[in-house]
Amino acid sequence: MAITIKAKFKCSSERISQVPKDNLRDIAFIGRSNVGKSSLVNMLTGIKGLAKVSCTPGKTKLINHFIINDSWYLVDLPGYGYARVSKTARGEFSKIITDYVLKCEKMYFLFVLVDSRLEPQKIDLNFIELLGQNGIPFGLIFTKTDKLSQAQLNRSVSTYKKTLAEQWEELPPMFTSSSEKGTGREEILAFIEECINIE
Repeated sequence: MAITIKAKFKCSSERISQVPKDNLRDIAFIGRSNVGKSSLVNMLTGIKGLAKVSCTPGKTKLINHFIINDSWYLVDLPGYGYARVSKTARGEFSKIITDYVLKCEKMYFLFVLVDSRLEPQKIDLNFIELLGQNGIPFGLIFTKTDKLSQAQLNRSVSTYKKTLAEQWEELPPMFTSSSEKGTGREEILAFIEECINIE
């Protein structure tokens, strides 16, 4: 059954002091530049062009809040690790990202997007480690799965699990998605629904 969503853009913030000050929970999305974040946001909401999709990596520079069903925020965070952004501008993860992820009390859950076609990338693993060290609740979404056969996808997910199991006793929730085909939408939205209803 298709899940209907009412979504509208709320605001863009340059720093966490500007994020909405209300009691609605933030469910945030992050990943390397060009991992397909904006496409996923549009696919989940069912609204083409809600988040601006760009072929140029590193386009999202602000924290973008979208209000969903008047009950929670979907947050599109800047991508990390884009090589053409100067080292000083990004550190490994820019200040805007680390401030939001580590200090924003509204952030209830974070989805880290990884490209299903690639081996586990060092920068993603470093980011995941940062989340673990700081006790940030997160899950993984494998994107662009329509580009792989089922066997390749299974192999990719299995490799990721094995890599994470070297450091983690308990693995985070994992989802597979394709913005092209709309796969993973129901599972991800059902998980978010469960998340925001937990008191």
